[in-house]
Amino acid sequence: MGEFTISEMKEMQRQLQEKYKDKWEGVAPENGQNKLLWMIGEIGEVIDVIKQNGSGPIMEDPAIRAHLVEEMADVLMYYNDILLCFDISQEELKQAYTEKYQRNMTRW
Repeated sequence: MGEFTISEMKEMQRQLQEKYKDKWEGVAPENGQNKLLWMIGEIGEVIDVIKQNGSGPIMEDPAIRAHLVEEMADVLMYYNDILLCFDISQEELKQAYTEKYQRNMTRW
């Protein structure tokens, strides 16, 4: 399996949003805050997996690791919904990330 790009994730999210457009809240700027709150909830589930199991079992037990990775995927799904809500492109994200990286590299 090769690299998994932001563009691929966004496209998959677009397809999910299209399929469930009659059931799910759409991706629009006015829904971005709700998507962020849902993402925070999923981050809480990631934290729960880590708190309940510790790092050893996450690294050694395939079932626990799969649970952690599944919860991380949920976080990424909402993250990509937020990118879609605010029409943030891969290029914009790369530029901002690179600039932040460069600032952090010289910070301390």
